[in-house]
This record gives sequence, structure tokens and C-alpha cells, in this order.
Amino acid sequence: MKNNAITSRDVDFAKWYTDVVRAAQLADYTSVKGCIAIEPNGYAIWEKIQSILDAKFKELGHVNMQLPLLIPENLFQQEKELIEGFAPELVWATEVGDKKLEERFAIRSTSETLFCDYYKKHITSYKDLPKLYNQWCNVFRYEKETRPFLRSREFLWQEGHTVHATAEDALEETYRMMEVYKWFNHEILAIPSVSGKKTEKEKFAGAEFTLTNEDLMYNGVCLQDGTSHYFGQKFSKAYDVKFTNKENQEEYAYYTTWGKSTRMLAALIMVHADDYGLVLPPRIAPKQVVIIPIGKGAEVQQLSQKYCDLLNQNGIVSYIDDSEKSPGFKFAEAEVNGIPVRIEVGERDLKNGKITFARRDTREKMEESIDIDIVSYTKTLLETIQKSMYDRALERQNKLTFEAHNLEDMEKILNTQPGFIHAMWCGDEACENRIKEIKGCKSRCITEEEAIDDHCVCCGKEAKHHVIWGIQY
Repeated sequence: MKNNAITSRDVDFAKWYTDVVRAAQLADYTSVKGCIAIEPNGYAIWEKIQSILDAKFKELGHVNMQLPLLIPENLFQQEKELIEGFAPELVWATEVGDKKLEERFAIRSTSETLFCDYYKKHITSYKDLPKLYNQWCNVFRYEKETRPFLRSREFLWQEGHTVHATAEDALEETYRMMEVYKWFNHEILAIPSVSGKKTEKEKFAGAEFTLTNEDLMYNGVCLQDGTSHYFGQKFSKAYDVKFTNKENQEEYAYYTTWGKSTRMLAALIMVHADDYGLVLPPRIAPKQVVIIPIGKGAEVQQLSQKYCDLLNQNGIVSYIDDSEKSPGFKFAEAEVNGIPVRIEVGERDLKNGKITFARRDTREKMEESIDIDIVSYTKTLLETIQKSMYDRALERQNKLTFEAHNLEDMEKILNTQPGFIHAMWCGDEACENRIKEIKGCKSRCITEEEAIDDHCVCCGKEAKHHVIWGIQY
């Protein structure tokens, strides 16, 4: 039976999204306009994201540190492109008590300025490099329109900031971290994606170039989910980050940054959830298995506990729902919360030597013997679910991936069913702006895939780039 608290996603996708967030108790609205309370269910997913990504970063040699929330205006002013790019969203602290500050402070929207200021003081020689630092923190951007996780004024993220002795090392880091983000989306979140360079118009303010990871939501709208920026020496020159190289000559350091945020929770919902609630891939689910005893008999309780202990001892995060709620309520609660596997242990079934497994992703039920190798069976089932979720998302992405050979094609696709649109581009920003006039369609990334035409989709002139376009959140 459908969860009546959740609007059908095919009727009103925006309402459906909010309904899932609320029904699964991932987040709630607060008295701070545009900011959310991330509830325990939502924060548990974020903690799992943190633990997996953090381990991967450390495996690659990165270490964590923490810098201040407030940034003096004079630091921002040293890199004009950055402050111009973020100016509309910056919030400034100007007073303490009833006194005006001599210099106002920006509330952190991104931390390039502070990291460069730090590196300036801590790098003198090539022997000090590379510095591979990452920060887990909150940032604040005064967004006009907000939606939980998708676009919030305050959000959580990680931001990597690295400096290197050579351009080659910095470039390698920029591409390497984009591969990490792609790996995380594909292998952990079960979300297929496309990646490539942003156009000059869409790149990060102040960067030489930006690499992006782009996801496609169930409704065909694109979501930027993870970026990696190569700054070269631009910020190092602005902030005077120098070192003495091997030839004993003074040189500016090469700088990169990269980040992923709680927006990943929005992607999880809009790619995988359904009209019954959240659907979590097993590798990111904080709780992978719920065991629901049906009846108070000793055999039911003992077998439930035995299964739970065996699963947890073998690395499968499991729990028993032994609350006073009805079995039907427990089933619905596990379903709306997206628990990948449900095991039902009932007195009637035990008389027949059976237990029931239920998959959250397909809502399929399987009867199995009580003597089954519970660990082996559950591990296999969880891996099957993980792969199936990725495959279904990829099938949906492929279904909503189109080619446009002229502006008429582009308009027809965007007015019928948005998605990833492959089309060639001459490189002229005027054409990019003209395409944006069609339902706000933007370039998502420049892809290295083979050209599909020799002419620009907009002006008909010689094409320089194969670009993936789409409507964005």
C-alpha cells in the first residue's frame, strides 16, 4: 500500500521530494529562514558518507584540519574574481554588541582565501610540498530559493585545498579527486554520472578550469554533485604563496581545491526513492537490515536475536525492531526509512521452518528456510540490491539521454522531457546564452566523447566542443 503522506513523484515531483524528506525524518524546517535541521536519520547518512570519503582521502595522503568561520574583507579583496563570483551570496558580520567592527568579516562561503593565507606562512621550500589538506565544515551562502539538502543557505561539506611544487602534480591531483568523486557516486551511492570540464562561463570563480560530476535525477533535471578546480598559480600570486624550488629559485605554488556536500542526500532521494519513501543503497545505508519479530514467542525472539548477532558480527549493520507497534506499522516504517533488507520472523512461518526476506528496492518478498546461512545469503542479497539500484539508475539515465543536432531539436527535447542532451558547440558564449533562453538550459560539462556533428547546435558554425547540456537544480 502506498504511503499516503507522500505525493506521487509522477504527479508533483517537487512535492514528492519534500514529502520523502519529511516522511523519512531526514530534515525539518527551522525558524532560521532557508536553513534546515538535519535530523538523526539524515545525519546518520551524512556520517556514513563522511566516514567512507574520509578514509579514501587519507588513503591518498590527505589530512584534515580546521580554519575559521569568519574571513576578513581584506583577504577576500586580494582575489577579485572570487569576491565578484560570491558577492551576491556573501553574508557579512559588521557589529559586535552595539559597536561597529573596524573591518567587516565574511561568513565562510568557501575557504580558498584562508587556506592561501595559511599556506603563505607555512611554505618556504619545495621540501614543504605537497600540502594535501581537507576540511569538514559548514558554509553559508544566502541563496534566494531553498529546498532541504538540494539548496540550503547553510550546508555541510568537505573542501580539499592542496598546494604543489609543479603544475603536473597539481593537475594530477585535480583529475585524481574527480575520479574519487565518480567512484563514490557509482560504487557507494549507486548513482551513475557524467563528468568533464565546465565551460569558461560556468567554471568556479578564479579557477583556471573546473571539473564537474553531473548526476541526472529521476525527472531528467541535472544536479552538479562534486567539483574539482585547478587554480594553477592564480591564487598563489594573489596571496603571495611562494616557495624555493630545487633550482633554488623562488616560485609560486600550484593550487587545487575540490568539494562535495550534503547535496548528495538530495541526489540519493531524487535518483532512488519512490512513492513509498526512501530507498538506500546498502553501502551507504546506516542500517542495512531490520529484523521484525512477529509474535512474542520464545522461539521467535531467540531466532531474531541469533540472526541479529550473526549479521552484526560479520559486518552487516542490523537491528531488531522490538517496539510495541503493529507488524504492519513496522514494515511501513522500515520501508519509508529505506532499510535495504527486512527479515520477518513470525510464529506461523516458523512452524513451517520458514522466514521471509523483503527487498526495499523492488519490494519483493522471498521465503527461505530458517536453517539458511543467514550471513552468506544476506551479504549476497545486499550486493545484488546495490548492483540492481545502479543498473536501474543507469537505465533511467540512458533513457533520458538525447542528441540534438540543431536548435529545433534542443527546444523539442526540453519542451517534451528534459535530460542529458549531447550537442556540439562552437565555444562562443553568445551561443551558450542563447541556449540558456530555452527553459534555462545550461552546459553541464565538455565531454571527451566522439563528436556527433561538425557544426554548432546553435549558430551552425564549426564546432569545437562536444558538450552535455541540461536543466539544472
